[in-house]
Amino acid sequence: MTIFTENRRPPDRVRTNSARCPVRTLFDSPEDLKRLSAEELRAYCDELRRYIVDECSVNPGHLASSLGAVELAAALHYVFDTPADKIVWDVGHQTYAHKIITGRREAFKTKRRLGGISGFPRMSESEYDAFGGGHASVSISAAFVMDKAAELRGEKYRVVAVIGDGSMTGGLAFEGLNNAGASKRTNLLVILNDNNMAIDQATGALKNYLLKISTSVHYNRFKQRLWGILSHTPRLLRLCQKAGNAVKQGVLNKSNLFESFNFRYFGPVDGHNLKELVRTLQALRDIEGPKLLHVMTVKGKGYLPAEHDQSTWHAPGRFNPDTGERIASPGAAARYQDVFGETLVELAGLDPRVVGVTPAMPSGCSMNMLMHAMPSRCFDVGIAEGHAVTFSAGMAAAGMVPFCNIYSSFMQRAYDNVIHDVAIQDLPVVMCLDRGGIVGEDGVTHHGVFDMAAFGAVPGLTIAAPMDELELRNMMYTGLQYGHPFMIRYPRGNGAGRLWRGVPFEALPVGRGRRLREGTDVALVTVGTVGNAAARAAERAAAKGVSVAHYDLRFAKPLDEALLAGVGAEFRHVVTVEDGSLRGGVGEAVTAFFNARGCEVAVHSLGIGDEWVEHGTPAQLYALCGYDEEGILRALLAAGK
Repeated sequence: MTIFTENRRPPDRVRTNSARCPVRTLFDSPEDLKRLSAEELRAYCDELRRYIVDECSVNPGHLASSLGAVELAAALHYVFDTPADKIVWDVGHQTYAHKIITGRREAFKTKRRLGGISGFPRMSESEYDAFGGGHASVSISAAFVMDKAAELRGEKYRVVAVIGDGSMTGGLAFEGLNNAGASKRTNLLVILNDNNMAIDQATGALKNYLLKISTSVHYNRFKQRLWGILSHTPRLLRLCQKAGNAVKQGVLNKSNLFESFNFRYFGPVDGHNLKELVRTLQALRDIEGPKLLHVMTVKGKGYLPAEHDQSTWHAPGRFNPDTGERIASPGAAARYQDVFGETLVELAGLDPRVVGVTPAMPSGCSMNMLMHAMPSRCFDVGIAEGHAVTFSAGMAAAGMVPFCNIYSSFMQRAYDNVIHDVAIQDLPVVMCLDRGGIVGEDGVTHHGVFDMAAFGAVPGLTIAAPMDELELRNMMYTGLQYGHPFMIRYPRGNGAGRLWRGVPFEALPVGRGRRLREGTDVALVTVGTVGNAAARAAERAAAKGVSVAHYDLRFAKPLDEALLAGVGAEFRHVVTVEDGSLRGGVGEAVTAFFNARGCEVAVHSLGIGDEWVEHGTPAQLYALCGYDEEGILRALLAAGK
């Protein structure tokens, strides 16, 4: 029994150019795609979907989103003249078919690996990637400006923005719609890929509005008839559009959200019906003005396990493609995100003021545990990081203690909200930054390496970084008790294996570190989980004759000045290690402390230099950046000479 759900099992070979050869080994560009018949295009999409599943089973990535966009990607490249015409993909989770179609079939086997292609669109990677991606809600703005640039340069090409319903909830998407709709000369086409999902199920008023459109029986019946009769005749296209709008105005309570932005709305269209999708795109290609096509798709389409559990299969890791059985990664230690999730439930049980806030990431950060245990005290605000922070500030102003969990790299989008709404007003918001530091295969757009440097400049904001699971648990408890803005950053992946479940809570002294190891030759100062690799390096250095004293700062801000004063008085050589940017980071702050007090200390700081870190495994990237266990050992031995 197959777990693939294509309309029919495609033939192993299809006829193209009078030759019979495997579809997926034949095409290297959209030009090859354009030579296919409608039946052959359908078969190609089915094989493309199988190819994505097979490759992602051994080299994991964002699977379900890309499976849902196979037909859309094929139709876009079939209809439009890419790369001359520009397709701007939002986020990029859905771009695997696009990458394979555009000459990266073999390179796709290297995606997200060190030295391989990115899992997201990258302008430097292909001329078909019109704009880079990784974060949500940018496509409309970028695509609109490309259309304006073509106008300014006197060039003729079409621009398409593809955005998901989850990304459409972001404020930046509506800023782009507002600006583009006010432009009388733009021919921008926005494709709303509506699968009712982000990573988790979509939430909010926009979800309900789109559902209302997609389930309007009378409207959809009329729309199918209208397009079937008129869309083949170019002179009647505008009449078709006007008639459709009239129906929509009546059916949808005489209001259309997108047309209020001056976008002509078309749809909804079945995003897996290639014939209808191609026909519609061909018609819209020649209609002037800003347009929005509403496309309905199924996340995980064509692969039953992904269709039935879309959140899990967003990024499932390795799995058996024939059975759908996921292959668990080795390691008994709990994931840091699960330490957060379980601890939050405990704290909510102890204190009725505790609430959870997340921007569309309940399963990604494990806040779904609180959502299941106490649904009334957990809020998913959609892909809207700035709103999530201000929402939390409002909660705090009303007497609650919100735990706002946002991935570190996504918190960059809420920088002003942290300053203006939380820090200036000294509100007790506990901001938990998951994925702090190097995250691995998601690469440059997702590494959480700027948080300590960026937020370290904000007055009144405490920044904590646990070394292990127990410290994360206690820092969350400390943040609850603290009564002021409190930020905790911790990494992706498994913990150090420290016992933490059931251990009584302990409030940590804010801004105080600890001495973990005695030594006489070199002082090793670390912050965060990188301290575990540093501890092993210190032990190895001792075996080689270099005595290392190890200090865990616990807090990137405020620094433990008493601890550092002791270090400056006792040692002439100091090595600092942080999983973050060196520019403006903890190492610089420690060096500045010593310099300000006239300490004659040579400081060697390990971390991420003034450069972008690409994708690879965390171990590979730590080594490249020079602060894996081996790199720390080398620095200790050099300092101890």
